[in-house]
Amino acid sequence: MTRVKRSVAARKKRRAALELTKGFRGEAHSNYRRAKEALLKADQYRYRDRRNRKRDFRRLWITRINAGARQNGLSYSQFMHGLQLAGVELDRKILADMAVRDPDTFRRFAERAREAAASAT
Repeated sequence: MTRVKRSVAARKKRRAALELTKGFRGEAHSNYRRAKEALLKADQYRYRDRRNRKRDFRRLWITRINAGARQNGLSYSQFMHGLQLAGVELDRKILADMAVRDPDTFRRFAERAREAAASAT
């Protein structure tokens, strides 16, 4: 078996880890062992928070739609149910943006939702 000298590869691996931890606090940006641990933890947070971000944005959109709907005399659930009955297929992201940036258009959707809910009963 031939002998393998590891110094070049090992240095490259350590340098790469320390590059990724640039800006970390304490020894986590300068000490390889601490940097490696910090990277493992950062990757766990990154993986978890990619999922949490979707959750957080949906909550924000629902809050904004609810606020817009209540300004027009509807609750969130009444508004969404009315839109469904009216056949409006806009997602929550678009509706939330509309509630914030274009209240007149949102008001028209609220009226359509109210009419659809009233005709269904």
